[in-house]
Amino acid sequence: MAIMQVSRKIDYALRAVIHLANEEASDRACSVAEIAARERIPRQFLEKIVLELIHNGLIRSRRGPHGGYMLARPADEVTFRDVIEAVEGPISLNVCVGEHPDCFLLGACGMNRIWREGQRRVMDLFENTTIADVRHPPIPADAASPALNTAPQASSKLTIVGTLP
Repeated sequence: MAIMQVSRKIDYALRAVIHLANEEASDRACSVAEIAARERIPRQFLEKIVLELIHNGLIRSRRGPHGGYMLARPADEVTFRDVIEAVEGPISLNVCVGEHPDCFLLGACGMNRIWREGQRRVMDLFENTTIADVRHPPIPADAASPALNTAPQASSKLTIVGTLP
């Protein structure tokens, strides 16, 4: 059993936003039904997530016959932190770190240093990884086989390296 795990809500929100980022160049709006089907997200749950993403200014709706949802900002301006906090609130590895630390042992616990460093690294990763970094790369028009260009590219920004202070 995994204890430290990203919630389904965060996973689905990121997948939906990445899906919209993949459509950014074509300026095409996507329906909730399309996103749910392609990303294998329960539609009713996605509808609630979409409302939170709209409320937090990450996606917008477009009305009309080609209506649906689109990113409200360019994908290179939307970070993992933006999406995570839009649907779940502030990120905190433990109660003793984050925006509002709350622990009766604060200052007297030897683990606090480790939690602070873990929090710093996680926040650095989420603040510096944009949706554009993880979307599918565009397929060149002259590509001989579309299957050759389907794997997402790794980003060097996703590497956490360092030592504890």
